[in-house]
Amino acid sequence: MSLNKENRQRLLDLAKNSIVHGLQKGRPLKVNLDDYPAELTELRATFVTLEISGQLRGCIGMLEAVRPLAEDIAENAFSAAFNDPRFPPLDASELGGLEIHLSILTPAEPVSFSSEQDLVSQLQPGIDGLILQEGHRRGTFLPSVWESLPEPRQFLWHLKQKAGLPPDYWSNTIRIYRYHAEVID
Repeated sequence: MSLNKENRQRLLDLAKNSIVHGLQKGRPLKVNLDDYPAELTELRATFVTLEISGQLRGCIGMLEAVRPLAEDIAENAFSAAFNDPRFPPLDASELGGLEIHLSILTPAEPVSFSSEQDLVSQLQPGIDGLILQEGHRRGTFLPSVWESLPEPRQFLWHLKQKAGLPPDYWSNTIRIYRYHAEVID
């Protein structure tokens, strides 16, 4: 699904409004789905990434669709601003410099591979988001992470570390899932 310019802007406005509402009321903006076109009410998985001066300030999302798109954006924008455990809650003084990036994910699909090298050769820099799962350990990188890790092997090594594994770890039981994202900024 590729959203038109108007609906992309509606989602960006919704994310910002939910953050402003959070600053004022301490909770996410309540979304009335009747106010949105059908394509913005479909079940979709999203991530909301916040940056200030190009530096990460919060990122929260879901890999699986559990809410209508507009609701998911409002909830994740609020959570990225106020509930990301890596950062203190957003302060009103930061709102002016806040950059909002929305990622609307496709459903994740398993990747078949015979070895780590085979997996690395299949990766599409700038396109693929990955989920790595090994036992109870799991990590994901959105496609936008390729901007800072453009080399496929590095991308995979850092993803392993994010999942709590050593970068040189390999096992035949590792599972990899691929997804794509429509990014709205």
